[in-house]
Amino acid sequence: MLIKFLIFGLLWQIVGNPIVAILILLLILYFLDRRYVGLFPSFMKPLKRLRSISRLRQQIAMNPNEVSSKLDLARLLIERKRYEEAHAILLEIERPYEHSAEYWEALGTTELHLGKIEEGEQHILKALDINPRVKYGRPYLTLASSFKDQDQSKSLHYVNQFQEIHSSSSEAYYLLGSVYRSLGRNADAKQAYEQSLNVYRSLPKYKKRQERRWAVRSWFRKRGL
Repeated sequence: MLIKFLIFGLLWQIVGNPIVAILILLLILYFLDRRYVGLFPSFMKPLKRLRSISRLRQQIAMNPNEVSSKLDLARLLIERKRYEEAHAILLEIERPYEHSAEYWEALGTTELHLGKIEEGEQHILKALDINPRVKYGRPYLTLASSFKDQDQSKSLHYVNQFQEIHSSSSEAYYLLGSVYRSLGRNADAKQAYEQSLNVYRSLPKYKKRQERRWAVRSWFRKRGL
């Protein structure tokens, strides 16, 4: 905190305006976070996604039978949380992708977010049955998040399933801690957050960038218990 005040004071002296100094400081913090941590959202990613969605819509308008473009469009709509539209598109292309783990994972994800929990769970499990490592096992975390508030034992089960694939994942232990926390098992939650930090410390440098935000979140959650 002292360093931030010193930087702010220096910027104030340079630009001569405290508001401009604060804006510059915030920009510096944002770029440092994007480079080294990743807690703040990217401003560029949504713009790139919108351009891709527009391009895919044009391709589909010219060729309505281009199912690969429809699948790509559905995935991008899921990222934008346009689950109902993505779900409708996915239903149109079920037959060509009936043996695709990626397809069933996407369909199940939309259903979970639309409140169709049973169907969503079944379809994601079907994707994992086709390919247990589809999307690097992350569908297990999707299921764990969906059941965190309504069936904690099932949520823990899916976290454990993910950990069997990724024993060196800070995110998995962070989610495990969140589930324990929702159950009021604060001691277990604290231990899970600590394990998240331990896993992060043991990771090679190239992996730390991917897991850093979960380690940071675990650190804050642990301090709050």
